[in-house]
Amino acid sequence: MAGKQVHTTYSKQAGNWRNVSAGSSRPAKVYDTKVQAQTAGRQQAINNKTEHVVHNQNGQIASRNSYGGDPHPPKG
Repeated sequence: MAGKQVHTTYSKQAGNWRNVSAGSSRPAKVYDTKVQAQTAGRQQAINNKTEHVVHNQNGQIASRNSYGGDPHPPKG
């Protein structure tokens, strides 16, 4: 992929949602709701032509979407 993955995660300590680029320890921005964080994370991934990974509150991956730069696109 062209850039780093964008992860939308929940912080139990702070009680908020955040978008963090893979390899970074600090969030780009924090949000009150998952919907707000997902929307911003999706746009960040689209702009960077990378993958957006959304996590549930317990940390499990809920969904992932690739926005360009996919090295193995499916046929057909």
